Amino acid sequence: MVASCSVDHKVNLEKLSHHQGHKLFCTFNPDTFPGLIYQMKEPKMCLLIFTSGKIVVTGAKTREFIEDAFKKMKGVLREFRKTDLRDQMPMK
Repeated sequence: MVASCSVDHKVNLEKLSHHQGHKLFCTFNPDTFPGLIYQMKEPKMCLLIFTSGKIVVTGAKTREFIEDAFKKMKGVLREFRKTDLRDQMPMK
């Protein structure tokens, strides 16, 4: 099965791909593909994660596996929320 979903924020893929707890599961080379490939072990499937917050889940056996994978990644992706520097600049 294949599914798509999204989170309500942008994701810092560079930080995620270098994080000690996740880098073994990540493949990220923005020169060849704009998304991060995350090989989830449990449940076993592949997630394509884009900086826009869009996610494509592949290799799922059931809808429940997709929902489980999304719930797990939603918290992880919140940790790697990309902040917009324009929001941090003082107004003139």
